[in-house]
Amino acid sequence: MSYKFPLAACAEMLWIDKPFNWRVSRLTEMGFGVGLWNWIDHDVDQLEKIQANYTIMNGYLVGSLADEDGANELIKSIKDTIIIGKRLNVSRLNLHGTGLGEGGIPIKQNNNPSEKMWIKANDTLNRVCDIAEKEDVVFTLENLNLLDHPGCPFNSTADVYELVSKINRPQLKINLDLYHMQIGEGDVIRWCEKCLDFIGEVQVADNPGRCEPETGEMNYKLIAKSLYDMKYRGPVGLESFASNNAELALERFEKAFTVDL
Repeated sequence: MSYKFPLAACAEMLWIDKPFNWRVSRLTEMGFGVGLWNWIDHDVDQLEKIQANYTIMNGYLVGSLADEDGANELIKSIKDTIIIGKRLNVSRLNLHGTGLGEGGIPIKQNNNPSEKMWIKANDTLNRVCDIAEKEDVVFTLENLNLLDHPGCPFNSTADVYELVSKINRPQLKINLDLYHMQIGEGDVIRWCEKCLDFIGEVQVADNPGRCEPETGEMNYKLIAKSLYDMKYRGPVGLESFASNNAELALERFEKAFTVDL
C-alpha cells in the first residue's frame, strides 16, 4: 500500500522553452495541479478555458505588509487579484513580506523589522483576512530565504509562523517552502511539525540548485514520510527547475511524495 499526497507543480519553472498555456495543459494531462505566479503576466481568458486545477498563485501584484502606503497598495491589489483567482478557481492566494521585483529581489528591503513594523504587518494581515472572509478565499504567507531574496522582511520560517499563528484565522495559512527553509534554517522536519496546524501548502525543491527531489542534499522521501506520520494530508507543490527534463523532474517529485505504508 502507498499514499500519494495531492501534487501540483509550478508552471512558471518547467518546460521554459514552451508556451505557457502548453505547460498548464501538459501538467493537467499528467494529473498535477498547477501553480502560477503573477496573473498579469498571462492571458487569463486562455487559462480559464484550460480548466486546470490551479492550486496557488500570487495574491497581490504590488505592496508590502509593514508600512502604511505599502499596506494600502497591497489591499487594493489583493481585491483585484481575488477577482482573477475566483475566475480560475485558485485554491490559495500567496503573499510575501513585500513585493518582489526583477529576479525575486524585494522592492522594500529590511532584514530586521522594528516592533512598529511587526504591529503594522499584523494589522495588514488582519485586513487581508477580513476581505478573505467576506470573499470566501484563503491566503498563504510564504517563507523565503535571504540568498535568493536579500532583504525581504518577515522572510524566515520563524517570522511567518509568528505572524500566522498569532493572527490564527482560517483565512490565513502558511505556504511552507522547504527549499527556502533548508537554506534559511535547516531542521526541516521539526519546523514542519511546529508549523503543522497552520500549513496551507508545502512547496518543495532540492538544494543546492533548486531542482527536483533527488538532485541535492535534501532527503525528500524521509520528509514525505515524516509529513505523513504527522498526519499532514494537504497539498505539496513542486516549485523547482528541472535538472534534465520536466517529465523526469515530475516523475522524481511524484516518487518522493508517494509514501510506502
